[in-house]
Amino acid sequence: MKLRIVLMLSLFGFSASALAHTPSFACYDNADGTVLCEGGFSDGSSAAGVPVRVLDAQGNVLLEGQLNPLSEFEFDKPEGEYSALFDGGEGHRIQIPGSQILP
Repeated sequence: MKLRIVLMLSLFGFSASALAHTPSFACYDNADGTVLCEGGFSDGSSAAGVPVRVLDAQGNVLLEGQLNPLSEFEFDKPEGEYSALFDGGEGHRIQIPGSQILP
């Protein structure tokens, strides 16, 4: 009986971790003065509405918005150093430096 309970609890713990979703976020320089970012989650759930912020080198917000229904966010490429921040909440934030956003 105890073994059965331990096995059930183990399976429950495994299934809970299997249901967890990991964020994904990628940005591309369109080579026309704009940047396109796309976001999502590993379990296939939509990232539409997730906040995105464009930050300067000091962390000041230059621009903020949210992913559209296609889980995309497009913005004019800022001058100087910047980064794009996907903010899916605690443990679900991804920040990409502008130097890593390539055409």
